[in-house]
Amino acid sequence: MRFLFGIVVGVLLTVGSAYLFDVTRKGEGPNGADRQIVNWDVVQAQLKILSGNIQDGWSRLTGRKAE
Repeated sequence: MRFLFGIVVGVLLTVGSAYLFDVTRKGEGPNGADRQIVNWDVVQAQLKILSGNIQDGWSRLTGRKAE
């Protein structure tokens, strides 16, 4: 249980620190353009797909229809 908790905490710290770095960083590219470490639009789209897949799987397991 501690191992699983440690993995979850590590992932949250990694993603959180990358997000904070991207938010607080000044533009360093040409003309002050922002260069982020993570493309957060892609992350949002992938999380939306993942949550839809999880909901579909849960619906199949419980025998409920997806809303």
